[in-house]
Amino acid sequence: MSAEDQDPDEAEDEEDIRYFVRIGQTDLDGTKSVERSLTDMNGIGHRAARIIAEEAGIDRRAVFGKLDEEDIDEIVALVEGFAEEAPEWLSNHRNDFFAGETTHETGNDLDLTRRQDINRMKMIDSYKGSRHKRGQKVRGQRTKSTGRSEGTIGVNVEAIKEEQAEEAAAEEGDEE
Repeated sequence: MSAEDQDPDEAEDEEDIRYFVRIGQTDLDGTKSVERSLTDMNGIGHRAARIIAEEAGIDRRAVFGKLDEEDIDEIVALVEGFAEEAPEWLSNHRNDFFAGETTHETGNDLDLTRRQDINRMKMIDSYKGSRHKRGQKVRGQRTKSTGRSEGTIGVNVEAIKEEQAEEAAAEEGDEE
């Protein structure tokens, strides 16, 4: 179907869409639904995206880039103020070490706080911090047979065959 065969209303709809919607420091895809687009942002999952869409009074399946400016501004305000509106059990940073507060971090702030928490654990040399330092599993996962990052453990048959072939070649060279 060429551009001339398209319905004029469909062509206008494609022109009216915003392909990128910026919230904080994150560009969200405007061609996706509201819920799916919000989940692309760090700190916002499916449940939080659904709550934000309900609070804004917008269908969560509506295309994000086709919404009015007022609706997009309302969603931006709800995302930025989600920490105050969210219940405590939905927050992703509970009982901060320094302030003792429960917050909900989004965007780059989430990466920054996680990195600070891990660095603090490393500095005080807690059990989790020492596991992070060594690059091992932190949350009690099985390590006997998984998570191996070193070389091969056990018998390397190919290397043994190569050594035997080299020794055989060296013995034939000595006999001559």
